Amino acid sequence: MIRMPTAHAQAVPRARGSNVVAIASGKGGVGKTWFAITLAHALARRGGRTLLFDADIGLANVDIQLGVTPKHDLGGVLTGRLTLNQAAVTFKETGFDIIAGRSGSGSLANIPASRVQLLSEDLVMLASSYDRVIVDLGAGVERTVRQFTHNVGMCLVLTTDEPTALTDAYAFIKLTHLERPGTDIRIVVNMVNSTREGERTYKTLLKACEGFLKFSPPMLGLIRHDNKVREAIRNQTSILTLYPNSEAGTDVESIAEKLLG
Repeated sequence: MIRMPTAHAQAVPRARGSNVVAIASGKGGVGKTWFAITLAHALARRGGRTLLFDADIGLANVDIQLGVTPKHDLGGVLTGRLTLNQAAVTFKETGFDIIAGRSGSGSLANIPASRVQLLSEDLVMLASSYDRVIVDLGAGVERTVRQFTHNVGMCLVLTTDEPTALTDAYAFIKLTHLERPGTDIRIVVNMVNSTREGERTYKTLLKACEGFLKFSPPMLGLIRHDNKVREAIRNQTSILTLYPNSEAGTDVESIAEKLLG
């Protein structure tokens, strides 16, 4: 199911990190990894060379959700045995490359900030070989998690209408915005029952950002609640492979179009 990637195509000149999109949530359980996988697949389906980087070190689950056992992962990179490029493998079923995290290796917070910074900088260098790089950040608002947003072109904050999800999403936005005011932060609301409900959730978060931060992050999209998401995860495959015309899959496809536009 996995093969080593072929030689990278010649890099297209672009601003450093401008093609890197980080996916954050602030808390777990809002569908962040599922969204990262589906977004990477949607971008790959459009012909772009895409990399999915699992930055949730210690609790990595991109490989689990896709049902793969990669030969290499970030563990080898962190110990110096591999470069990031050597850790990348291609998932043929979806057509994008994966750099898997290191499950059970401890929290990212246990890794020195200087090592995380080097890893982030190496990722930006590797990104020059891709059209898009999707970074699945770990849950939480720790400094080491936020470090991966320092060199990205955009940060998508995924939330739901649950009060704890909104609170943690706001905390992530607050800390990221205060550290780097120029960060392009956009909101995606997941598991909405209707457009009106999704817009109401977004406006709740927006009101907090405007009231306390004087900052107005735009909404990039809404993703409908869809039982096929759970079925795809249970089957350890991308929803765009199993149910390409599903409501949730279609919504992520629309978000991918906006990113490319």
